[in-house]
Amino acid sequence: MSRLIHAESCQLIVVDVQQRLVPAMSDQAGLLKACGLLVEAASILQMPVIISEQYPAGLGNTLPEIASRASAARVLAKTEFSIFANPALRDAVNVTSKRRQLVFIGVEAHVCVLQSVLDAVDAGFQTFVAVDAVSSRRDEDKRTGLERMAQAGAIPITAEMLVFEGLRTSTSPHFRTLSRLVR
Repeated sequence: MSRLIHAESCQLIVVDVQQRLVPAMSDQAGLLKACGLLVEAASILQMPVIISEQYPAGLGNTLPEIASRASAARVLAKTEFSIFANPALRDAVNVTSKRRQLVFIGVEAHVCVLQSVLDAVDAGFQTFVAVDAVSSRRDEDKRTGLERMAQAGAIPITAEMLVFEGLRTSTSPHFRTLSRLVR
């Protein structure tokens, strides 16, 4: 399997970027900028976007500035920490066998993102984590969560890496649009 992200083989998983969770996160502005870029880029590159919401009745829905940028995203509620522990989310991820690359973004890096990533690696997905698009309340928790994911085999990337790997070439019809978003 290629070490590069291929848009036609990839799905973007947005974990719990919700109204009552994000305000408690470290570097909210950076988190929202990177998440927004990735959700919009995934939509432009025709990558499926799956959005999980942890107990939305109590924690609110996905932030509108993220949800509005995700055309045709599937939004599914959960109470489990790992998306793979939730049958509807697991089925949504497994709906197509040709999309075996998963890119994870969201919160919290050391809880729901971590458990989802570890389960994805165990399930045989090539798993990427956008380090600038995940956060925790405490920087130490984020750092430790990212280290643990990498040790398990998840590949750290940045939002900009996904954009340019997804494009592959400056002759892509989406190059101008996406390169403007990166600026």
